[in-house]
Amino acid sequence: MSARIRFVLAVIVLGLLMTGPFILTAVLVWIETKGSQRDLLIQVIEPHLPLGALLTIMGFGVGIGVLRNLFRQYVQGLLRMAENLRLMLGANVGFRVVAEGPPEVRALGEAVNELAQQRDNVTKDVEAQISTAKASVEQEKNRLAALMSELTQSVVVCNLDGRILLYNHRARLQFRAMSDAPGVAGGGELMGLGRSIYGVFDRNLVIHALETINQRLHREGVQPVAHFVTTTKAGQLLRVQMAPVLSATDRLGNEGEGEGAERVLTGFILMLDNITRTFENESRRDQMLHTLTEGNRAALANVRAAAEMLEYPDLQGELRERFRTVIRDETQAMSRRLDQTANEFADSLKARWPLEEMLGADLIAAVQRHIEQRINLRTKLEEVDESLWIKVDSFSLMQALTYLASRLSDEFEVREVRFRLSAAGRHVHLDLIWSGQAMSTETVMNWELESMQFAGESSPLTVRDVIERHDGEMWLEREKVRHRAFFRLLIPAALPQEVIESATFTRGEGRPEYYDFDLFKWSERSHALDDRLLTELAYTVFDTETTGLNPSQGDEIIQIGAARVLNGKLLRNESFEQLVDPCRPLSSESIKIHGISEDMLRGQPTIDAVLPAFHAFAAETVLIAHNAAFDMRFLQLKEDLTGLRFDQPVLDTLLLSAVIHPNQESHRLDAIADRLGLTIIGRHTALGDAIVTAEVFLKLVPLLAEKGIRTLREAREAAEKTYYARIKY
Repeated sequence: MSARIRFVLAVIVLGLLMTGPFILTAVLVWIETKGSQRDLLIQVIEPHLPLGALLTIMGFGVGIGVLRNLFRQYVQGLLRMAENLRLMLGANVGFRVVAEGPPEVRALGEAVNELAQQRDNVTKDVEAQISTAKASVEQEKNRLAALMSELTQSVVVCNLDGRILLYNHRARLQFRAMSDAPGVAGGGELMGLGRSIYGVFDRNLVIHALETINQRLHREGVQPVAHFVTTTKAGQLLRVQMAPVLSATDRLGNEGEGEGAERVLTGFILMLDNITRTFENESRRDQMLHTLTEGNRAALANVRAAAEMLEYPDLQGELRERFRTVIRDETQAMSRRLDQTANEFADSLKARWPLEEMLGADLIAAVQRHIEQRINLRTKLEEVDESLWIKVDSFSLMQALTYLASRLSDEFEVREVRFRLSAAGRHVHLDLIWSGQAMSTETVMNWELESMQFAGESSPLTVRDVIERHDGEMWLEREKVRHRAFFRLLIPAALPQEVIESATFTRGEGRPEYYDFDLFKWSERSHALDDRLLTELAYTVFDTETTGLNPSQGDEIIQIGAARVLNGKLLRNESFEQLVDPCRPLSSESIKIHGISEDMLRGQPTIDAVLPAFHAFAAETVLIAHNAAFDMRFLQLKEDLTGLRFDQPVLDTLLLSAVIHPNQESHRLDAIADRLGLTIIGRHTALGDAIVTAEVFLKLVPLLAEKGIRTLREAREAAEKTYYARIKY
């Protein structure tokens, strides 16, 4: 009941209270008096009726005024206070009630303000505690991320369904090397949060390892780990160590109660080592030993037989010479065989000292700093190939070069040395150059064989030890024309390391999100896909750039870009982007839109090579696109060519926007992003549009929930009812 109605009822009650007793008294008196008494009563009262009515009306008016004032101060004042209290509850927590009105209402307002202040103090205290706890958790997360990123071993963590929920950068590179199409997908079809590890490893192999771990968990004193070796589809050999992830409560219980607690497996950790090259080296070494033994067995038998025949004293001269020729020929053949084996298996014969692969330019920079700081000698660079990778023991080699520079400075008064780095087949030439007095070969040999001591540093190694450690060589050369000399060190070259684009690390905020522990709770068997909540699904948001707008009339895809969305988060670092050679000319109109020229597409893979990689990247996810009918038509027209079908569910942000805002004139991607307050970067590139579409979709999900659309089925059915769903390509 509103305050106005209650006031009207109060006025009516007041009128009844003021007039009711008089009217009732007059009726009773009228009934009791009869005849002449009633006439006399009328004569007495009638002259005074106007005054009585006036006083009654005046009293009624005063009563209404008093009642109205009471309603204004108490009823309406309290209602205003209630509205203000609702503001303080959420919309404006800093709002305070103005203490006004009668003393009782002011006292209530002051009490409310005190309670609000007390609530704010408690809230601030709770927020401070939450902030402290969050900072601690964030610090632990950063430590975990730093530790994982610095590990030299590939690490992958999965839940019991085999879904990847954590991996480090080394694993990302490892899976890229295992990809069937590393130049197209970059391993993205194998590695990603929420992807199945069974795309790489055989399911039965992993299940067997899990059974082994489960058995060991119930044994005392046995480490619950499993090992296996497997081959990948790309033909690589992997050594895998599997360790369990136990539930936190059970793990704490074990620590406190010991034997009574049962440990429950919730996931597993995989540590991967690529042993392909090691296995190949071992095979080459076995082949070398076989060559040396079997290849020389017959030659040794011939030499032995000839030597025994030469022991006979009555052997004729001609036969004696023949046996000597046999011995000479066989020993020469053995020598040639040994030389050939040494050349062919040089890598397998190297000393097994742990050498690290690094950029040669980085090593020279470190040596320059060391020489300038330790012995105060100027250094310069001369013709350094910055693309060369070397395999070295960097510390001992830096000591050797600093030692040589120190001897040059002390004994030949050299004031500047220069460095040169150049390729030499399977090796690298590292030159230490100086100008000045000539040096004898004997001096060089003495320096090579003496223990290295300089500027307070000493080492039991000699320069020759360091060179032999690298299976290399060192010699002195002179440049007579330029009056210079240099030490040339021959050291092994390494294969160039994969160069990671800086954008990989700078894209997004903070460290790349390579983990999502919420996936421990995710099981694909829990619900049918259509009945799954939109917030639970994994998505591949994609976009295409094309030669034109008519797929049925021969237009082709020239670029595909895609990003993944998982657990309500856009995984910017798990993306797919590839140019495609359309094998047909581009129209000038399309070039103006996407900015992709024919020169950029020349030499790129064709669509039959790109689509299988994209199909693997989008496997087991819901596809999302803006105006999806257009992009899906291009994919469907290539089904016969590739033998692939993109038959997973598809959501269209254009249709979903029409569901949420049916009265808006435009549902273009730019217009939707502007309505939702999103900033568009990289528009009209496939990956840029895919990222914007993903951000739009994440904004639309809670708006759909407000309309009661929470599952995939509900979203698809609502989208199908919109006008835009009728558009065909």
